[in-house]
Amino acid sequence: MSTLVPVLLSGGSGTRLWPLSREMHPKQFQPLVGEKSLLQATWERLQGLPGMAAPIVVANEEHRFMVAEQLRQLGASASAIVLEPVGRNTAPAIAVAALQAMAGGEDPLLLVLPSDHVIADPAGFRAAVQEARRGAAEEGSLVTFGIVPTAAETGYGYIKAGGDVGPEGPPTGGVRAVERFVEKPDLATAEAYVASGDYFWNSGMFLFRASRYLAELETHAPAILAGAKAALAGAVRDVDFLRLDRAAFEACPSDSIDYAVMEKTTAAAVLPINVGWNDVGSWSALWEIADQDPDGNAHHGDVLALGCRNTLAWGGRRLVSLLGLKDVIVVDTDDALLVAARDQVQQVKDIVARLKAEGRPQASIHRKVYRPWGSYDGIDSGERFQVKRIVVKPGAALSLQMHHHRAEHWIVVQGTARITCEDKVFMLSENQSTYIPLGSKHRLENPGKVPVELIEVQSGSYLGEDDIVRFEDVYGRGAR
Repeated sequence: MSTLVPVLLSGGSGTRLWPLSREMHPKQFQPLVGEKSLLQATWERLQGLPGMAAPIVVANEEHRFMVAEQLRQLGASASAIVLEPVGRNTAPAIAVAALQAMAGGEDPLLLVLPSDHVIADPAGFRAAVQEARRGAAEEGSLVTFGIVPTAAETGYGYIKAGGDVGPEGPPTGGVRAVERFVEKPDLATAEAYVASGDYFWNSGMFLFRASRYLAELETHAPAILAGAKAALAGAVRDVDFLRLDRAAFEACPSDSIDYAVMEKTTAAAVLPINVGWNDVGSWSALWEIADQDPDGNAHHGDVLALGCRNTLAWGGRRLVSLLGLKDVIVVDTDDALLVAARDQVQQVKDIVARLKAEGRPQASIHRKVYRPWGSYDGIDSGERFQVKRIVVKPGAALSLQMHHHRAEHWIVVQGTARITCEDKVFMLSENQSTYIPLGSKHRLENPGKVPVELIEVQSGSYLGEDDIVRFEDVYGRGAR
């Protein structure tokens, strides 16, 4: 049996789940269902598959430390975390992963999975992978997993399966030849698709041999293959990451695997599955899979609802109260509040587009920002001052840095910090403080076993995050 290499695609931004999901901390890193993030749940559901190797993760460069940290929390390590300098859709991302998987001389099967989906029946999914693996994928088919539709959904593309779709199936089991891929239909067409029994939702999950995908790409989209090869040939190792060559990857055509390969190849196959799949593509989709009370209300956090039906309320640090509402979505974060009719939540992306057009930070970052060493939370700000709550993980350190335009006061509220300020190195414990003058080289470290928490008060003429000059950094970061 061939080695199985999971390829976890983690480059999405999840704008339809704003304000919880944002460009710098999108939905795949959020614990939307259960205690694990969607990325972590994607990896965990694969455990138990025979012959499985370490995953290849293809991620946005800005998310690299979150990917590494979330895998570390599971005790997992990727064979490669490939960083895309720009987004080029799924066909180039999978091409790079296939080339990387074959770099050691093997030709494994690739199990390509978006990292932001929910599957309620992991055991059933693993069984489906094994079914697709035996015969079809091993023998050269490009298998996609089609979801047995539960409703006439207009938000998904569909796959029409060829041949008999009865329970017995052909010799390869339930794997069918693909007759055609179809775009998102209108409601009447979707109803006809579901009634026919021949159409399945396009899940975006695939299983095929690495060399087989590359051969099809060479035939149908050779410019994408050439761009992927050039980007990987110029890649640079950076700590735990593989940075693709920016110029080469930017020059690579942008296209999905469906358009570039699956709709053109004669080797496409589909395995219909019913495993409780959901792409969590909107707040209404999350409401559908969330635990609901007898009135259809699904709540997260400190939520009080009276006389409400079919609502989803996602609370943050404060109490969220709902009174007499029906079919409403309420999402409360530290710096943004969304209130929407449940049948209008697909338009949340329009709010994000408006925020981007206005240059507002809520489009891309949360008030709490994650860094490889920990996090900071912007508590308050005003003219010439800013207050942050900083948390530094045990054993972690900020870069040796200086600022041209601001001074800083640090007050330790938990743990013990090692402080460098110019030529002085000293320790600060709880309730102690220090002053970092403007223009001074400084560093904050946590030498202990518990997180260091401190309050930072910045003052100066400019308080932007780009006013950082780094002299040393254990994480390989540049000026910021």
